[in-house]
Amino acid sequence: MGRQGGQGSVLYRNINWLQSFRGKRMSARGTPLPALFLSWLALGAGAAQASVVQLPTDGSTVVGEDSSVTSVYEDTLPDLAHRYSLGYYEIIRANPGVDVWLPGADKQLLLPGRRILPTGPREGIVVNLPEHRLYYYPKPKPHEQPVVITYPVSIGKMDWRTPLGTTHVIAKIKHPSWYPPESIRKEHAANGDPIPKVVGPGPDNPLGDFALRLAAGNGEYLIHGTNNPTAVGMAVTHGCIRMYPEDVAALFAIVPVGTPVRLVNDPVKVAWVNGELLLEVHPPVDAEGQTVEPDVNLLSQKLDQALGSNTAAIHWDLARTTLQAASGIPTLVGLAADPDTAAPTAAQASAAPASARK
Repeated sequence: MGRQGGQGSVLYRNINWLQSFRGKRMSARGTPLPALFLSWLALGAGAAQASVVQLPTDGSTVVGEDSSVTSVYEDTLPDLAHRYSLGYYEIIRANPGVDVWLPGADKQLLLPGRRILPTGPREGIVVNLPEHRLYYYPKPKPHEQPVVITYPVSIGKMDWRTPLGTTHVIAKIKHPSWYPPESIRKEHAANGDPIPKVVGPGPDNPLGDFALRLAAGNGEYLIHGTNNPTAVGMAVTHGCIRMYPEDVAALFAIVPVGTPVRLVNDPVKVAWVNGELLLEVHPPVDAEGQTVEPDVNLLSQKLDQALGSNTAAIHWDLARTTLQAASGIPTLVGLAADPDTAAPTAAQASAAPASARK
């Protein structure tokens, strides 16, 4: 990483005692949620019930809380994901070793709800492709506590990638018709599943009942619902952003035309919160929409940016394990070092893991 010793350096040493802090949780602080969103939740937003989170008043980038649920014998992980507004792979990665379709009764399952916000402005819509998650920052009214509303989404699969960059909502369409491009019709025909030139509103329409049209490309990219909720949270679309039916209905109702939209590829998120260094890693997505191996150099760069002039003791074994697992769970990998701690000696630096000295 190029910074060793002196003020602002990272003390590259393993600290076994850090393991005991892994269960700590930060809670968002602030005033009660705006009445608008409390009313919206009370109206029965279904799977969106847990998606409205206060933005911390101290500027922290960590929001939400993890929770758990005890399964019954009828449950499947996709059913639970839909019920709690989580993505397909999101709930699977949070519960390794659990059978996807037969988790069994009386299993204590993790519902991941604690997240590090994507970098950049907290305005409009932000979609982080590796995370398969959308964040919406509505403009608060005077004296209201700002909130973020977050949902799982599906993104473009290989060769049908979702474009990156900044765009905006140009239209809102209720009960949209689908006009599949010729390339998609050829793909379906080749698979023995021909589709018509126009698919009207109804249960067979893959766009669902609500769509937000983006200015990206020639306006062919949408944020829309689905008639296949099980696939939400996967890379399965032809470039559009796909949401659970209840989630897109709730978003459609509150997002105005003109809302800015940022599509980002941020697989590694780092937060420096109250003396704790948190690392959240998602399987990276390349330019073709494929999942690729995490980049250790990217991790080092993110840690440098998050630390700034702070000095921290990083558990590098745990950091590398978190990077490789890419579970999407914010993990404590470092603590603020004692400000009176001396800079690492040459012997300490030489004993540091090689990856930590890049």
